[in-house]
Amino acid sequence: MDTLIRLIAEYGLLFVFANILLQQLGAPLPGYPMLMVTGALAARGELDVLALLGTAVLACLIADGIWYAIGRRSGRRVLRTLCQISLSPDGCVRQTESIFTRFGPPSLLVAKFVPGFASVATALAGAIHIPRAAFLLYDAIGATVWVGVGLGLGWLFSPAIEQIVSVLAQFGRWGLMLLAIVIALFIAAKWWQRYRFNKQLRMARLSVDSLAELLDRGERPMIVDVRSAVAREDGRIPGAILSTGRELAPELIGHPKDALIVVYCACPNDASAVVAARQLLQHGFRDVRPLAGGIEAWTAAGRALEA
Repeated sequence: MDTLIRLIAEYGLLFVFANILLQQLGAPLPGYPMLMVTGALAARGELDVLALLGTAVLACLIADGIWYAIGRRSGRRVLRTLCQISLSPDGCVRQTESIFTRFGPPSLLVAKFVPGFASVATALAGAIHIPRAAFLLYDAIGATVWVGVGLGLGWLFSPAIEQIVSVLAQFGRWGLMLLAIVIALFIAAKWWQRYRFNKQLRMARLSVDSLAELLDRGERPMIVDVRSAVAREDGRIPGAILSTGRELAPELIGHPKDALIVVYCACPNDASAVVAARQLLQHGFRDVRPLAGGIEAWTAAGRALEA
């Protein structure tokens, strides 16, 4: 443990850069503990706080720049990839879209303080072609504030952090194992959260081919679009109504309870559509199906959209 502390003191900038870079790229690593420990070391004069601040902010900007570039090149498909490698529930995509729709690029000022928001927000900024200058400005300010708060907390509570580190050092190898166990428990908790959420997504779906066949026969099931305003800019499935919250859309009030309702979104694992479908079931509707693959599967099948 003493060796680890000496390594952090000696190579603190490298440790911070690698930890923050990987964490911002999506790895399930707790970034703030590293910032707080190095902030406490800076309070003791063992590290330069301005160098720490600059290094951590640079790591954030590199990671965010990568996600922005991928989003700009790949469009909204990058959001599916993000949720596949992240341990956060897939619902974070729609939450991020909603926040981004409401506040725009200034939401990047606080993005890193919201779990599951930062990487999705930077990728979404690229996907919807937020100007690069505006992205860099707000992202740099947000990263500086986020890193500064972490280092500041470490500086402010350096005596308490030093005491914790001292106790771990006294345990020697056991202290290092305890630290590894804490990190492992953090990752396990995130995995369990995702597992429970994915379990809730198990629900019978309607395929694009089945929906298209119904429409081609002249049948008109109620189709509900639960995407955010940003996601709807490219059009919607013909005849779809819009629903944005927990309240029933006006078109659903008085709708027959046993009639087919198809719900679709543009998110990984149809997460938002499943959540909305379960809410409709709670309102008494008996035949509610998420559209398998959502709007992407619909367009991939060559089906038309309406403005």
